[in-house]
Amino acid sequence: AGPANGAPVILLHGWPYDIHMFVDVAPQLAAAGFRVIVPYLRGYGTTRFLSADTPRNGQQSVVAVDIIALMDALKIQAATVAGCDWGARTACIMAALWPERVKALVSVSGYLIGSQEAGKTPLPPQAELQWWYQYYFATERGRAGYEKNRHDFAKLIWQIASPKWNFDAATFDRSAVAFENPDHVAITVHNYRWRLGLADGEAKYQSLEDRLAKAPVIGVPTITLEGDANGAP
Repeated sequence: AGPANGAPVILLHGWPYDIHMFVDVAPQLAAAGFRVIVPYLRGYGTTRFLSADTPRNGQQSVVAVDIIALMDALKIQAATVAGCDWGARTACIMAALWPERVKALVSVSGYLIGSQEAGKTPLPPQAELQWWYQYYFATERGRAGYEKNRHDFAKLIWQIASPKWNFDAATFDRSAVAFENPDHVAITVHNYRWRLGLADGEAKYQSLEDRLAKAPVIGVPTITLEGDANGAP
């Protein structure tokens, strides 16, 4: 959206959401003269793998690599990047590893770069309770349950994460279509299993993960946001 010659802004959605996270803000940015790009992350909506042999990989660095590749394809040298949840993590990684490609960063919930090593550290019980779905996905029962009940599962996460958001059925259904992507469950489950060290990533991304494990400083101009009724950890 917006003028083709406008300053580019890339908006990245989270899980389990989709591009409609930005249905209100994207037109405002476009009206202000920005070129607004709102892509589906891998495993959502219209995204498809070109080969059945490609690993359905959801590790943190690969999603950032996807967006850098998108920028290359669109011949965008640098953009303002903003996101929430998976999208914020991706935006943070882009700013940390490719600062020359990120003019500015907007990250909901701050610095979200992690590592498999960090994922081994136990949290206080109340915090662990908030991560229940990650432990569910660590099991085959969890994978099968998400495969079977992905819409009901996503709706439950919406309700827990945003307890004051009284979304209607039409709003949810508009986004739920994106979860029908044939690779959605595989990407989701791999992401959370990888974070807990229960699944391997791809070797070609290990050098990026090694850099991210050092919690690199983000030096680009940054705004962080946090909701006053955020039910997510």
